[in-house]
Amino acid sequence: MAEKCGVHPSTVSRALSGAMSHLVAPDVARRIRAAAADLGYQPNVIAAGLRTGRSGLIGVLAPDIADPGFPPVLSGITETLGAEGYATIVVDVGPDPSREQELVERLIARGVDGLVLATVTLDDPVVAQCRAASIPVVLVNRSDAARALPAVVTDDEAGMRLAVDHLVGLGHKRIGHIAGPQHVSTGALRRAGFKTATARAGLSARDIAIETARAYTREQGRLAALRLFDRKTMPTAVVAANDLLALGVYDALSERGLICPADISVVGHNDMPYVDMLSPPLTTVRIAQRSMGNQAARLLLDAIADPAARRERVVLEPVLIVRGSTARPAG
Repeated sequence: MAEKCGVHPSTVSRALSGAMSHLVAPDVARRIRAAAADLGYQPNVIAAGLRTGRSGLIGVLAPDIADPGFPPVLSGITETLGAEGYATIVVDVGPDPSREQELVERLIARGVDGLVLATVTLDDPVVAQCRAASIPVVLVNRSDAARALPAVVTDDEAGMRLAVDHLVGLGHKRIGHIAGPQHVSTGALRRAGFKTATARAGLSARDIAIETARAYTREQGRLAALRLFDRKTMPTAVVAANDLLALGVYDALSERGLICPADISVVGHNDMPYVDMLSPPLTTVRIAQRSMGNQAARLLLDAIADPAARRERVVLEPVLIVRGSTARPAG
């Protein structure tokens, strides 16, 4: 290749590298890429990895790849990593969290340069596993209890405050909460944020009800909402810990012959794709999912470049998006 183009071999290497092509004059880089296409040349990634000690691969663990809220996060991750010449291996952990350690071990064995984990629980053994392996790791939309790993999260407590203040401003005094799983940071922090926000608003503890969903799924949201509706005092509004749980609340309302928001207002969390197309469109707390992915990838790139760098925690501010699922209470 170098002989054909009349350049040094290192120039060819840079021109064909996604992370280093900017170091080569644009006209020279175009000439080298055209020659590579003519010759059918493909870089030997394994051989390059032996020389550099890098594979150019990043492992990403997803809690549930079917969750509509995850693709925007993943898009942000791949966008930032791709711009630096990295490819991603996305692994769906699925409903069995016990697979997480095995999957992390297999990714490390395959030589990934780093990991982005959207799966970590508050007391997760995978944290110690990653630290023992000395591999760069960043958490996204999750944090461990000890905050031992760098993370990009949203301000979950502020999100609950936005939701509660909105409902109180509409006149609601009996507000329920469908909490997420308490072994996950988002579930625990949003529940704590809900309790703090309702107390701060001066609502009576007897008018506040919380039911915890076993998982972030529509079905678990429905079951938790039915338990909430079976309580002695019916809420006039429900705040769900995420949008899938809010969809389950919609299902429970339909099952009980109740109308949203005429009978009960509903607020979700995350602003996942298409919730604006529900009937009624869902009022929800928007988190910057794509930006979350971008920043997680940037933290990981920094950690790869300097493993001794300080562990950072980036907290993004949520925004309330008011749509048609909230209104003043009846009567």
